[in-house]
Amino acid sequence: MSHASVKRRKTFSVKIGSISVGSEHPIVVQSMTNTNTADVAATVEQILQLNRAGSEMVRFTVKDDAMASAVPDIRRRLDDAGYDVPLIGDFHYNGDILLSKYPKCAQALDKYRINPGNAGSDERFRKMVDIAKDNGKPVRIGVNGGSLDQKLLAKMIDEDVKKPKKEQSGSHQVFLDAMIASAVNSAQSVVDYGMGKDKVILSAKVSNVPDLFYVYKSLASKCEYPLHLGLTEAGGGTKGVVASAQGIGVLLNQGIGDTIRVSITPRPGESRTQEVIVAQEILQTLGIRNFFPMVTSCPGCGRTTSNIFQVIAEETTKYLQHQTPTWKALGYSGFESMKVAVMGCIVNGPGESREANIGVSLPGSGENPTAPVFADGKQVAALTGDGKSIAKQFEALIDDYVKAHYGKNTGPSLAAAGQKTEKKNKKK
Repeated sequence: MSHASVKRRKTFSVKIGSISVGSEHPIVVQSMTNTNTADVAATVEQILQLNRAGSEMVRFTVKDDAMASAVPDIRRRLDDAGYDVPLIGDFHYNGDILLSKYPKCAQALDKYRINPGNAGSDERFRKMVDIAKDNGKPVRIGVNGGSLDQKLLAKMIDEDVKKPKKEQSGSHQVFLDAMIASAVNSAQSVVDYGMGKDKVILSAKVSNVPDLFYVYKSLASKCEYPLHLGLTEAGGGTKGVVASAQGIGVLLNQGIGDTIRVSITPRPGESRTQEVIVAQEILQTLGIRNFFPMVTSCPGCGRTTSNIFQVIAEETTKYLQHQTPTWKALGYSGFESMKVAVMGCIVNGPGESREANIGVSLPGSGENPTAPVFADGKQVAALTGDGKSIAKQFEALIDDYVKAHYGKNTGPSLAAAGQKTEKKNKKK
């Protein structure tokens, strides 16, 4: 089934800062900082990194006085730097206290994340909602499997046990149903307290993919609130990426999900932006949104004994992601859906390269040492050199192609650029 045939679930439209969320709006990528929020400089820097990478909204922890008092300064520094990034405060246990004590924090945030499982009490939950209502801020009712309301869970387990044995659901099923009930009931309480339905987003995150399907399909059938979608505690490395892609991707392809967050454990010292790239690639590979040109490349085989095509594929991918903000700043548009190919030998290389907007076909073992470059089906250059050298030459041709096809002003022709590159290679 192509995504073009998938009908988005109809929801209310919720405004979060400058971004609108809901069925008629693009699915939004969100991420979360892992800095100490009280460290204003470090938190602002990471928010900027995440936003530049493509995170359209950023959430951070607000757990104590130091963090709450830092929020207005974070907002001010971002505004001064010209970044209009919706900020989401993540509250657990003492959100009502902090929002009451620091009204400037409440004003500076664009959305409050409230976990009904640890809000403290119904009265404290209502206090947070009242503050959100007074400040005109939306809330996300964020239920988590690891911090579910234990009173609600115990009540539902007792009710299940009292049923005839054949009708009992079992503890795990009751656990999932309790998550759904917590989200739906809490949303209804928010509305009963006077909050508009256009100020509520729901989430119910678990760490198991089949459970995620059950919970979100049930939520989607029971309400019209936008759903924040994500697999929590997905893990690290390939496991985290695959689990997130499976869980989020399948639901998106069924029209479920309005904002997404990929929660993967970064490797030590690794940039937090990886989760943003994965979220973008999930949306892009499903054909939902385009963020940057993606590379089609082969896996390699016995015909590709050299690692040149691997180097070029990696360097080209990095270049496209790095160059995208620059092209956007120059006012170029449409290049995000451009197809770029890096192939390793003559079996499929020329064909895939011709099918791409621009592609390079690397020589396999024993083949012609030049690497032909094709643009819109025609060969425009033949590159030589090692992997790094060819990558740089190919990047220059890509940049020229983008300028010529997506720029405000027509740049030099790609054919001319290719001829120039070939002459330079001959001199070497």
